[in-house]
Amino acid sequence: MRNKYTLALLTYICISISALAQTWEIYDLNGNLTSRAIYDEIQILGETVTVGKNSDGLFLLSSDLRPMLNLQGEAVFQYLQPWIIVQGPKGIGAFHEYGQLCLPLEYEEIKTYTNILLARKGSSYWLFERGSGKTTILGQAEEAIITHHGMIILKKNGSFYLPLSKDPGKPYQLLSPNEGNFLLAKEATGYGLINREGEYVLDPIVDQLEHTRGNYYYGFDENQYLLIRGDEVKAQVTYNSYHKITKEGDLMLEYIHGKLRRVMEEDGILLDAVGIESVQLIGKDLYNVHFRENKTGLLGKKGWLVQPTSEADWIGLGNEGLFPARKAGKFGYLDTSGQWSVPPQFAETLLFSEQVAAFRNSSTWGLINSKGTVLSESKWDEIKPYSNGIAVASLGGAYYLLNNTGEVVNPLGFDKVCRIKEGYFLVEKDHKKGLLDQRGNMLLPLEFDHLQVEQKDFIIANKGGSMGAIRENGDIIFPFEYQQIQADWIGQKILAKAMYHPVIISIEEPVKGKRKKGA
Repeated sequence: MRNKYTLALLTYICISISALAQTWEIYDLNGNLTSRAIYDEIQILGETVTVGKNSDGLFLLSSDLRPMLNLQGEAVFQYLQPWIIVQGPKGIGAFHEYGQLCLPLEYEEIKTYTNILLARKGSSYWLFERGSGKTTILGQAEEAIITHHGMIILKKNGSFYLPLSKDPGKPYQLLSPNEGNFLLAKEATGYGLINREGEYVLDPIVDQLEHTRGNYYYGFDENQYLLIRGDEVKAQVTYNSYHKITKEGDLMLEYIHGKLRRVMEEDGILLDAVGIESVQLIGKDLYNVHFRENKTGLLGKKGWLVQPTSEADWIGLGNEGLFPARKAGKFGYLDTSGQWSVPPQFAETLLFSEQVAAFRNSSTWGLINSKGTVLSESKWDEIKPYSNGIAVASLGGAYYLLNNTGEVVNPLGFDKVCRIKEGYFLVEKDHKKGLLDQRGNMLLPLEFDHLQVEQKDFIIANKGGSMGAIRENGDIIFPFEYQQIQADWIGQKILAKAMYHPVIISIEEPVKGKRKKGA
């Protein structure tokens, strides 16, 4: 008689056990395997900062990828050198990249500067200073910011405070940061300027004050106009006038006895000329200056870019010595002397690049050379500037490469074309990516799901769900058998994450009765 347990019908259950961590293979730049590491994920955050995650936690890794410090969280929220912001179950915290825990993982928001952290939880704020290693509670506030030069401004109950100054409890009506190194401050007595130590370098006595550029400011006090330069010890008045100086955005003009006379820059006079009728700011440090007798010039930071001799009503920023200009509704190009190099005949023109420019007379664009000769009729929806003899043009949603005579390099239009800094063109067609050289010749065919040019002749690619690394001629550096590849050029190594293969374990289990002894 058989054992009753053997009479039970047995089934087998295949259980897929997910590995808690996977193998990363570490290679030198010659492709030699040097070591292996076991992590779910590895992130190269900076030159000396690498983070790994496995079943034991999230770690800051040493140069040989060994766990060096437990970051106590679940993921890197943000890396803002030198700060590693880490996400945990209760909030975010901060580590210095050298491994110091600076703020526990319990805050809702952290703002960073080189040596300080500003943390928020609800409406309460804390300040960490790395120099002292101390965390100070700043209390509740409506808002708190770190300026670009490391000053802390608190706003509470409608007033502003400088908690790092010698008088942290002093209220201000206004503390306004700007691109300069000084805060524009306002008190009941007027406006002034405060340095990064929290001390006045311009007493708050000016009636009106606003920032212009850098460390320069425009003000009005009693009956005179002021141009002021900030200084760490004492601000300097670089120009003052009892004549009216107007300011509209970045355009400052001075009127003498009611007549426009000067174009001003942040610290004084840029142009002093008789006969100015109007000035138009067309770009940063670029002015169309219109004179009597319908003469217009283009003025730059260092003087005339186009002499005021032409009758153009608008002159734009130029390139290669030619400036797009408009007269009576038509566009052409002026040279630096103000003479028409290409007479006004187009509806619109763009900048020259490599002696070729785009023009249009309707809704589509064509190409001309520096003599005004048409190279390509206007048929393109868009033409981007030339570089290394190639321009990118679009037509009907497809993108093409044009050589410097206006001829199409690639008859097959691409869905996307991206010129990248290494000199290649990354192209896409039907969701597949390929690579062209700087002349538009096909290097890698349109068969990849993803291409990432790490550096010249080293390209990380994804094809069919697997990653590898290849050269521009298609030669394999790393075969397409990895889940992830990362390059650490500072550490002179390549990290490759092996494809995951589940472990299958067969477990014998009875359908009825008890499990057989020893099963």
